[in-house]
Amino acid sequence: MFPSSHDERWDARLWGALTVLCAVVFLDALDVSMVGVALPSIQADLGLSTSTLQWVVSGYVLGYGGLLLLGGRTADLLGRRRVFLVALAVFSVASLLGGLVDDGGLLIVARFIKGISAAFTAPAALSIITTTFAEGPARNRALSIFTACGASGFSLGLVLSGFLTELGWRWTFLSPVPVAIIALVAGLKLLPRHSGEERATGGHDLIGAATITGSMLLFVFAVVQAPEAGWGSVRTLASIAGAVALMALFIVTELRVKHPLVRLAILRSGPLVRANLGLVILFGSYVGFQFVAMQYFQNLLGWSALHTALAFLPAGLLVALTSTKMGDLADRFGTGLLITIGSFALAAGYAVFLNAGEHPALATMIIPGMLLLGVAFALSFPSLNIQATAGVADDEQGLASGLLNTSGQVGGALVLAIVAAVATSHGGVVTMPAIRSSFAVCAAIAILGLGIALTGLLAGRAKATDEDEAQDGDLKVLETI
Repeated sequence: MFPSSHDERWDARLWGALTVLCAVVFLDALDVSMVGVALPSIQADLGLSTSTLQWVVSGYVLGYGGLLLLGGRTADLLGRRRVFLVALAVFSVASLLGGLVDDGGLLIVARFIKGISAAFTAPAALSIITTTFAEGPARNRALSIFTACGASGFSLGLVLSGFLTELGWRWTFLSPVPVAIIALVAGLKLLPRHSGEERATGGHDLIGAATITGSMLLFVFAVVQAPEAGWGSVRTLASIAGAVALMALFIVTELRVKHPLVRLAILRSGPLVRANLGLVILFGSYVGFQFVAMQYFQNLLGWSALHTALAFLPAGLLVALTSTKMGDLADRFGTGLLITIGSFALAAGYAVFLNAGEHPALATMIIPGMLLLGVAFALSFPSLNIQATAGVADDEQGLASGLLNTSGQVGGALVLAIVAAVATSHGGVVTMPAIRSSFAVCAAIAILGLGIALTGLLAGRAKATDEDEAQDGDLKVLETI
């Protein structure tokens, strides 16, 4: 751990290390959304069918969502710095290949490899932070900066994609390469070899790793393919059945092995479970909204890639400018209240788009709706990360980080599949009624998240009340003595 990580003022080396970690999580999040606006150009240039084109997005989600738990636990076992740097090097090479290939299949492979590398960099980076900064104000401050970069990358990805696509879709793949290389070189210099490296003990749970990874891959594959193959198709049902069977085998394995990949008792933590469910809803609903908004703005309204990107600018700027302050707010008000307010803003933002029509008003629909979504991300995303890792032992921070990131990616794949099915329910053609129905699905999912957030808020207040009463009882006993 850095000697100065407990101090109110951090030294230059500590800031440098945090900057490296933030740069990489920014790139990971950027890659999830930046390809969206470029898809029509990719399709036209490489001659891809619509069913093949979806794998440019889904390939990344499969690699990322399917291997996150393994990535987090590997960081705990093999060393967070080592795993982080090796995965970042792979990310750089895969980004370069993605921008140079002229074959759709190779592009999908490059995206899949990038997803795998992100599955190792994201939990490793988060666990480096949570083991470097002491729990409390210092960690909350670091996490708010770190998650602000992740949220900004995701929010601004579409904006940057709009500008880059005007130059050529390949720049959406090539532009992260120099940033990743600089971060790699800086990481070699700035990340200490023993920064929080209290590695988890025990051997590798190979059966657990194989079953959970296989289950996640099959599940993500099933929900991504369901809109095309049909939810009742043999392929979809077989994939889901296989995912369930592998998950059951994984649970049995984890209960029996001496050194499990996932200590299932970690799921007894109510705040951790609620944080994971919250990210499923926050990230999942926004990925679905993003997909529908692209269809609405570009296909139905005829907007350009740049015009579409500018529509998302208010949310991206709001997240970038405000979410670094969330650590201070979490210290003052608690994560439960921030998540609840953010969940309300999320539902309200989607509700604004229920009035979508052929002539949307900037002042009464698009700008207010996007600003509400920006508020939701700025408040909820850092707070969910703080809540998910609070109270977790250092040797399980990678596991907690992997669980949280997995929840987000699986939520994105699941909600996207549902929303895409609703959007194309009218004979495969996206219509205005289908667009409004899809926005309604996003709003309904957000309302479910608000209910979960309220449950957590009430549970937190009840716990605080019990602790206060216990302290009062102790004082009375002392006074009696």
